Amino acid sequence: MMYVQRDLSDRFRMLSDAINIIALVGPRQCGKTTFLKHISKDMDAGYVTFDDPDVRSIFEDVKSFEGEYVVGNGITILDEVQYGSDPGIKLKYLADRGHRLWITSSSEILLSKDVLSYLVGRVSILRLYPFNLNEMGRARGHGILTEDIERRLVTEHLRFGGYPGIVTQDNNIVKVELLKSLNETLLLKDISRAFAIEDLDAMQRLLRYLAWNSGSAMAIDGISSDLGISFQTVKKYIDALFKSYLIIAVPPYFTNKGLEIVKQSRYFFLDQGLKNGIINDLPLFPEGRAFENYIVSELYKAGFRPKYWRSKGGAEVDIVLEIGRDVIPIEVKLTLERMKVERSMRSFIDKYSPDRAFIVRYKGIKESMVIGSCRVDCLGPSSLIRELKKIGCLDP
Repeated sequence: MMYVQRDLSDRFRMLSDAINIIALVGPRQCGKTTFLKHISKDMDAGYVTFDDPDVRSIFEDVKSFEGEYVVGNGITILDEVQYGSDPGIKLKYLADRGHRLWITSSSEILLSKDVLSYLVGRVSILRLYPFNLNEMGRARGHGILTEDIERRLVTEHLRFGGYPGIVTQDNNIVKVELLKSLNETLLLKDISRAFAIEDLDAMQRLLRYLAWNSGSAMAIDGISSDLGISFQTVKKYIDALFKSYLIIAVPPYFTNKGLEIVKQSRYFFLDQGLKNGIINDLPLFPEGRAFENYIVSELYKAGFRPKYWRSKGGAEVDIVLEIGRDVIPIEVKLTLERMKVERSMRSFIDKYSPDRAFIVRYKGIKESMVIGSCRVDCLGPSSLIRELKKIGCLDP
């Protein structure tokens, strides 16, 4: 199978030269192990998976584990290390002994205070997600994304998602079956195991509810009432889905930060293909709500943390980003044939005086205009990410 270059590669190599422990986190089957094995292919590297019960048993005695699996390696890859007992203090022991470790986890459990507190100053945390749009282009052999190529890729990305094992399949029937299998695997092997979830039927019902209502502002008590599942159970399950990188919680934007805690979040899926597989609906052509979910997920993969804005008067902006001191509103449109800035966007610009604003569209024009001192650009998804990275002084 052809290896697809990941956007994270250069940053990973730079940090791994300077720091002994790199934690690579992200959803199961997003390519973490493949990525690390590729990066380490010319190194003296060992590989250990904690999915193996024998490995977990030997890890009970970290000195025996060290002698069996770590000593003699230039680098040791510890896959799904969160399944080992007391990983924090044992990883600290290995780090203090001078070993170079690349560790992976498909859950934020690894980053909990019980683990991470032992590794302060010793670890760099990086995240790898399913393929973003640029990586999709590489997987399809495209070095440059023209408007037509980008639109085709976005259409495919919206339908089948970006999990590498699915992207690299050519048969759509196989892709559909793999999406179904992925849903079951993530629930049975990952979420239920990592978060001690026994009622998988309730979890499936919650997932379908979130998938059908993706992008809507939802309160946990409302979800609880609609599904007939207790408030605490819904809260626990949503937390598990978030910490397993299946869903994204998008809070409201306020200048009064205390208000963000009490207002409703919007829930989106990190991967559109997985969402489609959950509800068994793989549309041939994009629709507005799905495209908004897509843009949110692409921004999230790029390291941004989207919010949304709604005024007391009912004005709404789909996405708001805080990049340093810059506040950037983004409207999402499926099609835009002429440059037009809606009243809600104008209200946000009047209230917060941003320097930049964007309209991102699936199909249509590529133009700019100025409102007061704010430049508003209408562009496609990949151009949006590039412009935002320039604002954040990140590598494009």
